[in-house]
Amino acid sequence: MAETYRVYLAGELFSAKHLMGNAALGDCVERRSGGWFRCVLPQDLPQGGTARAIRDGDLQALMGCDAAVFNYDGLELDSGTVVEFLFAKFADMPAVLLRTDFREAGDQKEGEPWNLMTSFYPRTETVRLYSMELYQEALRERGTGMAAASAVVERVGAEVCAALEKVLALPAVLGREMGPAVYEWLAVMPGVDNGAAAREEAGRLYREKVAKGLL
Repeated sequence: MAETYRVYLAGELFSAKHLMGNAALGDCVERRSGGWFRCVLPQDLPQGGTARAIRDGDLQALMGCDAAVFNYDGLELDSGTVVEFLFAKFADMPAVLLRTDFREAGDQKEGEPWNLMTSFYPRTETVRLYSMELYQEALRERGTGMAAASAVVERVGAEVCAALEKVLALPAVLGREMGPAVYEWLAVMPGVDNGAAAREEAGRLYREKVAKGLL
């Protein structure tokens, strides 16, 4: 890979377990990719101010990335993560859906274990891993819980890196004739406080992604 890519790591971030897991995955992905993937963690963004300001910051950080990984664990998907995924798809962003939850869920009789309305989007790769099985296997080999947990992180990170490489190689769906208008619309559609600046930034990001061959 000749480029360095910014990767947004989305997921529920409401407990120490979630925060530590996302940080560990980001560190692993950066290390295993040799620095080609630079992870942007939502928990590292400013958390002060209003709820709207936090939302605006998350969406702008997502738009500023080249690809994104969305944690799709749980019997019910985290609603904020789903919103971010769909926003990324409107922007034709390469995406990886990551599920390490071994429970089955959703309304698809066959296929992915979540609501069918979040499936079947282009430039999207799914990574499904059975975390308990991976952990038990690593525990037998390594003997301690922390060593086993580290091994699971490495396995998940490796799979995520492979999936990111795959989706980044897929051709864009958004045509050049529509791209600038779509990105301008995405800048103002959420009703962010700094609409004019957001439109200007969206144009810059679009041109940057075109130059990288992502759009």
